[in-house]
Amino acid sequence: MRVVLDTNVLVSGVLTPGGVCHRILELVRDDILVPCVDGRILEEYEAVFLYPKLSPVLGPSREILSFLRSVAVRVGAVPLAAKLPDATDLPFLEVASAASAVLVTGNVRHFPKEVRGRVVVQTPAGLIEMLRRIG
Repeated sequence: MRVVLDTNVLVSGVLTPGGVCHRILELVRDDILVPCVDGRILEEYEAVFLYPKLSPVLGPSREILSFLRSVAVRVGAVPLAAKLPDATDLPFLEVASAASAVLVTGNVRHFPKEVRGRVVVQTPAGLIEMLRRIG
């Protein structure tokens, strides 16, 4: 299954071993989930992991970013005329739409219902439940 991981999911996966977001990263590692990105998303991942408050996880985050660069599907996203509460979420929506991927985010409220008609938007727990249902 193709997924676009919002930055909050990636950060939580690094910071919370054993948590649901960490499980999602394990599913990427195990080739069950295929991450989709574009240059904008990779730049955001890298910028966020450089925040001083995340310096304790800089080593593991570099490993994860390197791994994602090597396995992620690069997507040429098509611009969408979507109005989002946070404009920085638009690249994630555009990549998910272009890749027919599930957008995984802890901030589902940032993606209004009219947007969710184009893209499946799931919380991390919702994605795990979806995977259980489809077996």
